[in-house]
Parts: sequence; C-alpha cells; structure tokens
Amino acid sequence: MPNPNAIVGRITRIEPSPDPDERGALSIVVGGEERSLRLDPSDTRSADFAQVLDGLSKQGLPVYLEIDPATSSVTRLLIPNVTRIANLRPLDEGILSVEFQLSHGRHVLRQNLPDYEEFERQLRVALDSRAPLIITEDDAHTIIDVRGFTPDPEGPLPPYPFPDVPPRVPPRPPFPFNWIKLIIDWLWRPWWPWRLWFRCISMTRAQLVFDAMNATSCAPLTVPPPCISFLYPDDGCWARAHEMCRLMIGMGHAPKKVWISGSLYVSTRNSPLCGVWWNWHVAPTLCVRGPGLLQSQQMVIDPSLFTTPVSKATWKGIQGDPGATLTDTAASDYLWGTLDPTYVLTNDRLAYYRLQLQIRAMSSGPPPYASCP
Repeated sequence: MPNPNAIVGRITRIEPSPDPDERGALSIVVGGEERSLRLDPSDTRSADFAQVLDGLSKQGLPVYLEIDPATSSVTRLLIPNVTRIANLRPLDEGILSVEFQLSHGRHVLRQNLPDYEEFERQLRVALDSRAPLIITEDDAHTIIDVRGFTPDPEGPLPPYPFPDVPPRVPPRPPFPFNWIKLIIDWLWRPWWPWRLWFRCISMTRAQLVFDAMNATSCAPLTVPPPCISFLYPDDGCWARAHEMCRLMIGMGHAPKKVWISGSLYVSTRNSPLCGVWWNWHVAPTLCVRGPGLLQSQQMVIDPSLFTTPVSKATWKGIQGDPGATLTDTAASDYLWGTLDPTYVLTNDRLAYYRLQLQIRAMSSGPPPYASCP
C-alpha cells in the first residue's frame, strides 16, 4: 500500500496557522481529503517549501508531501508527474523502465520497492487504458508512488496525443502540385548554393544567438519566470526547444529542430548523479555559413549540453548512442507532431520544470555539482 504518511493531491489552501501557539507556522489543505498540514517555522526548509507550494497551487498541479504523523509537519516535498504511460519494458534484472508520455527522461520502477507489484499492475492497466496517473519519483527518477488521476473540472489533463517517436516522412503534395514544385526546383537549382548560403548566418552571429539563449537560464534557487531551466537537464527539452525557437524567431531568424532517439546518456555536472538518461532529446538548429565558400550546415543550439553552437554530429556524439537516429523538423513541431502555436503548453511545462529545478537546488544545493568530474 502507498506510504501512509504521504499525501498526494492539489493544494486547496495555504494560510497562516489559526493556532495562536503556532506563530509563523503555515497551514496547508491538500486535495479532497481536506487534511490540514503545517510547515514548521523551526524547519529551515519551510520557507522554500512554501514558495514551491505557492507555485504548484497557482498552476493547479498536485503535490506529494510526506509528514510527521505526530505533528502533521511536512518533512518531504516532491512534485509528481501527471501523465499517461507510453511504454513499459524490462531494463535490467529487477528494474522496469517506465516511459512517460510527457517526458524524454528515463524513469524506473525497482522490484525491491514494497509496493512493486501493485504499482506495476497500475502502470500496466494505465498503459492499456491510456488513463492518466499521478506518479511521484525521487531525484534519481525512481518511482516511489503511483495513484490514479481524476481530472478536475477546472483543470482537466490536456488531450495530448501519444508521441510518434519514429522518424516521419512528409506526405507528397497532391498532383499537379508535385509537378509544379519539380519545375520550380529545376529552375532554381543553379541558384540554390548562393540563395541558401546568403540566408544562413555567420558563426559569430550564431554564437551571439546561443549566448542570448543561455542568458535566459534560471537561477536555481529562485527560478524567476520566464527563465528556462537549462540547469535541469533531466527532462523538458521539448518545451525548452520550443521557447528558444520562439525567441530566435523574434530575433529575425528561421530556426528548425533536430530530434534524436536512442538509448542516450549524457555526463553532466548539472545533475547530482553526474549524468542523465534519455529516450530522446530535441534542440533548435540554425543554418550557419562555412566552413568554406558556399558551404553551410545546420548548427545545434543546446545550452543544456554545450557552451557554443555545435554540429549535429557533435551533438549526437556526446549523447552516448552511436546507433541513435536523428530527425529534422520545422520549428513549429512542439512534441513529435503536436503543435503549440500559442505557447500555452510550452509555458505550462517551463513552469513545471522551473519548480523541479528549484526543489533539486533546495535539497541537493544549486548546480553545477563539484563532486561530478
């Protein structure tokens, strides 16, 4: 059974404790249980907890709270995922890999967990029914709690389609437009090198664009919006990429995106574990002139991995899977074919991962982590 000292649900109220003997304490009411909890003013983490709880409350997101049963004081705070299950597969002996619909990271369910069998059953039922779940994991992305999710009438789960991870082939235009396109392409072919080369930017300009993107990185302990959580590389790359494309378009550029699929692992000092596992990843690209006359290439802009624009080959090479596949798409592709022209979904995910970064910085200290090589 789930941890009896854990409560999962949406935050109904946060207010000063009505108890006159509890000066400075905050009272929290969570979910349909209407169970009142408290933030102990003597706990140095309480002020940080209150900031995160306020952010979750404003977004209408659930929270996972562990409490001291004697005092009802919050002792641990985690931010669950509200998601559908995309896939389940054995990863290693005693380890089940759980792919979330709204995640490119690796999440695992370990057999040594007391509730392993019940959690696995819930995950398999949800995979078949496509019902959303509330899944809580620790900072190492090990699942510790699984619960059913009932959408609130005021904030139902958006009807995201399942990501279509394999590369897609654009449909051919219908006749006679395909013949018209062929004729136009034939007439333009002698001018292609010049036309494309002049449309691309210099490497100096590409570095300025990169620096502008990197300058939006969040301060880990305060995460002021609209910053981008490059320092939380574990997850949320599609929202980061979409926001960067929006900013680049506003600067007058024409970005695209490159997606990579595989068994990916990246060493990074921005994770307490010194590395992150991904099933896929995405970043914006810009056409950059060089290295020779009339030569150009798509350079990747990815501040979560690099400090400068890099080639797609370099970007792929650092992610640890030589057999990984790359797919190029338009900048408008938000999530494997899903569009977000109004950036509503993008802003929602950016806000969510800002809070994840903040929670990590509170518990493990702000990145980069000196213990990582």
